Order: sequence, then C-alpha cells, then structure tokens
Amino acid sequence: MSASPSSDSTRRLAYYALAVCVLSVAAAVVSFVQGSWLGVVWVLLAGLSSNMTWYYARRGRVRDRAGSVTG
Repeated sequence: MSASPSSDSTRRLAYYALAVCVLSVAAAVVSFVQGSWLGVVWVLLAGLSSNMTWYYARRGRVRDRAGSVTG
C-alpha cells in the first residue's frame, strides 16, 4: 500500500475543502450582516479552504495524467 493518497481521495478532499469554503463564506456574510467582526475569521477560513481546494484539485489532475501515461 502506498503512503500517498490516490487521485480519488485527493478529489474527495478537494470537494470537502470546497464545501468548507462555501459554508465559511455563508457564515461570513451572516456575521457581517449581524454586525459582528467575527466574519473576518470566516473570510480567512474561506481563503485557506479555497487554496486547499485548488491544491487538491490540481494534485488529482496531475495524478490522473501521470497514471494515464504510465498505465
């Protein structure tokens, strides 16, 4: 068994990170509408999870290409 996750698991991680991003943006909007500055934390979490989404999506694409060439 390999130590690195497969492209299916990286794709799943990308979807989870996207869900966290969408939910944190919604939480930021609600926080700012209510007048709370806690929304800044949600915006930062949205930025982090957005970067994670792009990272795992790209990693999955690269692994799919590498697997199709050598497979």
